[in-house]
Amino acid sequence: MKHIRWAGLVLALTGIVASACGGTTTPAPAGGGTTAPAAGGPTVTKDLIIGFSASQTGAQNVASKKQTEGIQLWVDDVNKAGGIKLKDGTVLKPQIKFYDDESKTDRVQQLYTKLINDDKVDFLLSPYSSGLVKAAAVVSEQNGKVMITAGGADDATMEQGFKYIYQVYTPASKYLTGAIDLIGKLDPSIKKIAIVNEKDSFSTSVVQAAQPYATGKGFQVVLSEGYDTGTKDFAPFINKIIAAAPDAIVGGGHFDDGTTFAKQLYEKKVNARVIALLVAPPEPTFADIGDAAQYIIGPSQWETQVKYSAEAAKSANLPYYGLTAKDFTDRYTTKYSAPPSYHSAGGYAAGQVLQKALEDAGSTDPEKVRAALDKMDLMLFYGHVKFSTDAKTHGKQIAHDMVYVQWQKDSYTNRLATQIVWPPEAKSADAQLRK
Repeated sequence: MKHIRWAGLVLALTGIVASACGGTTTPAPAGGGTTAPAAGGPTVTKDLIIGFSASQTGAQNVASKKQTEGIQLWVDDVNKAGGIKLKDGTVLKPQIKFYDDESKTDRVQQLYTKLINDDKVDFLLSPYSSGLVKAAAVVSEQNGKVMITAGGADDATMEQGFKYIYQVYTPASKYLTGAIDLIGKLDPSIKKIAIVNEKDSFSTSVVQAAQPYATGKGFQVVLSEGYDTGTKDFAPFINKIIAAAPDAIVGGGHFDDGTTFAKQLYEKKVNARVIALLVAPPEPTFADIGDAAQYIIGPSQWETQVKYSAEAAKSANLPYYGLTAKDFTDRYTTKYSAPPSYHSAGGYAAGQVLQKALEDAGSTDPEKVRAALDKMDLMLFYGHVKFSTDAKTHGKQIAHDMVYVQWQKDSYTNRLATQIVWPPEAKSADAQLRK
């Protein structure tokens, strides 16, 4: 690929760009260049520059930081293992180049244009959050750059006939369907559901799928209303919820609003038996709101308790690739002194997907990498990964399943912790009704 550069030259150039433009480049370990000859000839080591934007500031800061940490851990692991080895003997040493997108879509478009045209990155990963992913995807597609997305679940983004965009996350349309199934099993007397959601593309996609799914399961949707991004005071919505007297509340949006909403529902003593919210509950810092977090359920792309393994892959007649969930959790916790969230796992998994595609392609040629991604059907520590090859939904994730967590108090320590409560085959504890 014409954008792959010799190691020494790239380290110098990217250092200049980073200092001049305020970006961040994480270099591969020293020692690039030509390594010892292999049996079939000399092994050539090259740098692979991977670009993305990260929300180091702004509304998406918390989850984006976790995603970036997962990407960084993948880079560290690959380079410690000697790089990505291609069939012709070439060894690729990944480096990451990223800038702060400030959680703004217009800045994302500017930065991805810069990464492609000025920084000459070889491949792209996505920012965090569906709105920012959509902005990055348009630029990536227009420039024919392969981009692996983590942090973006909006169905609409992946239904535009893109050829170069590949989605790791389970699509938004499947985010709350499992929660609705859980509600029905947990307490069959629950009949009335309120839906309150952020009015962004991702959250809207979730509830547009959840509402007909709920009514199809026999539930009555007694309230369905959206709130503006950045809402801090949920009193008007909570008053409407109280008036509608639902048995369960589902919806939410992202971390900040979901956390605030959960806290205010608790403070207002809203008497719903089940609350399931998007994005915020699986994040470890959700526990910072104390007792307001207890009993809250959230859909998660991944949790540390998952049992994806070589044995599980064999049972599913799938190949298994990479490290185990325990290895990932241990390495992440050691590096960052905190447990990984699903955002962390998604970042690492996006790197793994790109790595496997490069290995299968035996090349950095984008068309060969695309062909490898189209054929991909495997299990990672993150779960089953496979992409749609239909023209309209090309690159959309079609195999990965959600799990659902609930914050519960440990009976011995009285401390809050998450447990997987759905699906039944994955659960680490039974779900509990709010008291």
